[in-house]
Amino acid sequence: MAEMVEKIALVDSFLSCHVCSETFRDPVSLSCNHSFCSSCLQKFWEQAGNKNCPICKRSSKENPSINFSLKELADSFSKRQNEASSEMENKKEKKVVCEKHSEVPYWFCKDEQRAVCPVCEFSLHQSHKVVPVEQAVSELKEQLRSDLKSLQDKRNKQEEVKTEYDEMIEHCKKQLLSTERQIKAEFNKLHQFLKEEEESRLAALREEEEQKGKTISREMKRIQEQISSLSDSISAVEEDLQKDNVLFLSSYKATQSRARGQRSLSDPQLVSGALIDVAKHLGNLSFRVWEKMKDKVHFSPVILDPNSANRWLYLSDDLTSVRHGDEWQQLPDNPERNKYVEVFGSEGFSLGKHSWEVEVGDHPDWYLGLVKESVDRNGERDVTPQFGIWCLCYEDGKYTDGDSKSISVKKNLQKIRVQLDYDRGEVSFYDPEDMSHIYTYRDTFTEKLFPYFSVGEAADAKMTEIKIREADDGEI
Repeated sequence: MAEMVEKIALVDSFLSCHVCSETFRDPVSLSCNHSFCSSCLQKFWEQAGNKNCPICKRSSKENPSINFSLKELADSFSKRQNEASSEMENKKEKKVVCEKHSEVPYWFCKDEQRAVCPVCEFSLHQSHKVVPVEQAVSELKEQLRSDLKSLQDKRNKQEEVKTEYDEMIEHCKKQLLSTERQIKAEFNKLHQFLKEEEESRLAALREEEEQKGKTISREMKRIQEQISSLSDSISAVEEDLQKDNVLFLSSYKATQSRARGQRSLSDPQLVSGALIDVAKHLGNLSFRVWEKMKDKVHFSPVILDPNSANRWLYLSDDLTSVRHGDEWQQLPDNPERNKYVEVFGSEGFSLGKHSWEVEVGDHPDWYLGLVKESVDRNGERDVTPQFGIWCLCYEDGKYTDGDSKSISVKKNLQKIRVQLDYDRGEVSFYDPEDMSHIYTYRDTFTEKLFPYFSVGEAADAKMTEIKIREADDGEI
């Protein structure tokens, strides 16, 4: 390898112009056998004012012609050098080396963002901002370190988000299994109810058929007895009609009396209602079953959104009750989840009137009301209208609004009615027992509002959770 490098260097020296130190371009040879680039020789002679050889100083009286053999050799060598150089550039970064003045310390031009040789190019950069290459490298490395730090931070953030998505995928699987289980449980209840109702309806149908059968059997037995009696009388009459005169006269009166007595009997009639009352069993069957089913199922005007629930909050299976738990739950940090101990309703309102009741019992710590859709779920804020929350609060035995302003009530409230009149811009609270007014916020709503709930620890209270109930439809 070293021998090859030596040979290349020797050829490079042989094919290099002594004026420009580059591989020959259109080389010419003087009578002294020294060769130069044609343009380099002409430029040298113009500057020197004579036609002496730049090396040995021997005079040349005529302009030499192109040495085509040397040109062909130089072009071939130059082509191979360029190919080798391109190949090296593809494999590694180009080294900042001046072939003429490799021993001279470099400078760095900030305007052109490159290293420059102070001998070859310094004059071209006199109006530029030039600093020692060591200083430039130090500054650029510091910038690159900063860029590296930014890239590492960005990658870390990407990895954090990826981890969150991994957690969300796992949580989705848990939600799928849990929700499937609850759906099946609810439908099993409905199936059981329908099965029992079906059996009850069929039993009633069979019972009616049995009763109607007994009624018809009784009537048929009575008719059969009358038919038998009539048959006997008919036989007696027919027998008397066959007797001779003396015997006929001795018995006809009794036979005639019996026949006339039975002839006066009323003819039998079909009993009304002997058939099954099909209409009673089939008429509006689905509707009547549904009406009965309503006693088994309950409507909730508000369904809590588990994806918005803080990790300290536990929701009931039907998503209508919430309590503060003893353990912090491992849940995904999805954008909808609240940093504060809060949970929102799953459905928002942007017009009309809406109301629901919340059973609070003796729970010592709760906030109820409405919240705007764009509320900051993770930033610093208070539970006030300024931040888009309109609430009635109960804490430390006191009822307050969101600004900690005390609210007077006649008694401890067991239930709260929350009422929204979006169009009039009112959020009101009432005691549903006597519909006495507690407090009303008045504002201008410009976006969708969602039911809002926050619940603290129950301590020694009997009521460990707060429950959503359907409000009475009575007007206020």
